[in-house]
Amino acid sequence: MRLLVTHARLIAVPAGTDDPGYIEEGWMLVGDDGRIAAIGAGDPPVGTTADEILDAGGSFVAPGFVSSHSHLFTSGLRGLGVAETLYGWCDAMLGTTAHMTADDVYWSTLHGALDFLSNGVTTAYNFTDPLQSWESMVDGKRVGDARMRELDYHTRQADATRDAGIRFVDSIGMDVTVGSDDEIFARFAASVAHTRAMDPDFALGASIMGQVQWSPREEAAWLEVEAMRRYGVTNQAHFLESPEAVEHQRSKFAQYRDAGALGLGLVFGHFIQTTPEIIDEAVAGGAAMSWQPASNGRLASGTAQVPEMLAKGMKVGIGLDDQACTDVSDPWQNMRMGIYQQRARLQDPLAMMPEQVLRLHTLGAAEIMGVADRVGSLEVGKLADFVVVDPRRPDVGPLWHPVRSYVLAMSPRNLTRVYVGGVLVDDRGTSSNPLAAEASARLHESLAEVARRRPTHPH
Repeated sequence: MRLLVTHARLIAVPAGTDDPGYIEEGWMLVGDDGRIAAIGAGDPPVGTTADEILDAGGSFVAPGFVSSHSHLFTSGLRGLGVAETLYGWCDAMLGTTAHMTADDVYWSTLHGALDFLSNGVTTAYNFTDPLQSWESMVDGKRVGDARMRELDYHTRQADATRDAGIRFVDSIGMDVTVGSDDEIFARFAASVAHTRAMDPDFALGASIMGQVQWSPREEAAWLEVEAMRRYGVTNQAHFLESPEAVEHQRSKFAQYRDAGALGLGLVFGHFIQTTPEIIDEAVAGGAAMSWQPASNGRLASGTAQVPEMLAKGMKVGIGLDDQACTDVSDPWQNMRMGIYQQRARLQDPLAMMPEQVLRLHTLGAAEIMGVADRVGSLEVGKLADFVVVDPRRPDVGPLWHPVRSYVLAMSPRNLTRVYVGGVLVDDRGTSSNPLAAEASARLHESLAEVARRRPTHPH
């Protein structure tokens, strides 16, 4: 079905320039294939036809947000570990998921993906809950002997993400302390094959959930690098996040460097407790970074040196992390927190500008995920994933600088519609997904049962 959007304040965020590509009044045509067929200023050319016309009426039309770091299975676990930093929060949150079944995690993931869509996030790098359940950290270390779950615990998470209708990169833990090396690779390969059998317009790729930071196995980085090469997958590692056991965390950087992960495009998630030397080596090696401002503040992890990393040439994208540590999946709040943190840290309003942070949460995130050829901006040939945001409902006043107002003054209360591939998936917070009501009911029912299975209450 062809869709024609008219009378839109377009923010295209095009590749190859820092210009946000703002058009005060423009139009966009979506083809039958769900991709952008044409886009321009003013009125569409005479003779342009479509099956449906969306008159934006002066609303912003901008790319759907891309979250370069997400855990969609955590949607029902908000409010846990509020008085804790990372490891204590993980005990509360992942200590709960350790008692989930494959069916439980399916509905929790589906609920989380629909929640992202309802807040304008149309693509997510999704860390699935690993097959090996959580075990508490002691002095920043773990033993690696926690219980393993069956393969369907992962595949059901991938199924749920696809069923929600969000585009995603499926990130899979290798759990390298369980089984022989051949068994580890075979297990990982089975998960990758499941994801790659899905519609490639939605399952945009498979990736490794880098676990070197957590793993007691010295060969963990080498195994991950071998999997990257053998299966042609990317890798994003939670790294240098928490202020605990910092020297132990930093010592793991050499493992990734020496294994050759940097040159394969490793992405560091969080990357807060760094040193100038680590940043320089990461940039020189070709690594990228995913920044989670709201999560980093919520867990008292600290503030990443993002302006310095960008100045050195590191590619950076922004992620919402998960609902259990961002609480509200609000990309506008996430962008503003990032701006405020950097300006306060450096006492410089130019440290982070609205146009820049918008790019990091759309095209920049898509770039470090390896999917910028398909999503992240409104350009001809790309998938037509976009949000419609009304600056008059509620009215924020005159738009002295429209793009800056879009970042600084908009929120989900202004979000009226979300489209994926030119198809309406959420209308003012109401999902069009036929599983939405069941996902909500199942989440409440299943998590009550999970809490009963747990020896101690998550609080």
